[in-house]
Amino acid sequence: MPAYIIAGINVTDPDDYINYAGQTVKSAEKAGGRFLVKGGEQYLLEGNVPNRHAVIEFPSKQAALDWYNSDEYQAILPIALRASDRYLMIVEGV
Repeated sequence: MPAYIIAGINVTDPDDYINYAGQTVKSAEKAGGRFLVKGGEQYLLEGNVPNRHAVIEFPSKQAALDWYNSDEYQAILPIALRASDRYLMIVEGV
């Protein structure tokens, strides 16, 4: 069953964040993931949400967890944490 990492992001330091964002696609692909949404223009219909979103599809929840916990991703995670306020979750697909 596919699983999706969904992130809502408010970038606080764009110059620093670009270093993180530029490395995520390649690392996710190595783990079987593919970005379905990465930034892009948003059209808010209801509520209050972050100003940037990302959705990454993985073949399974375990593959998503393995990517998140990988040495490669953990090496760039501190950049994201200092350059943005965000939430990150895994949602299982149908």
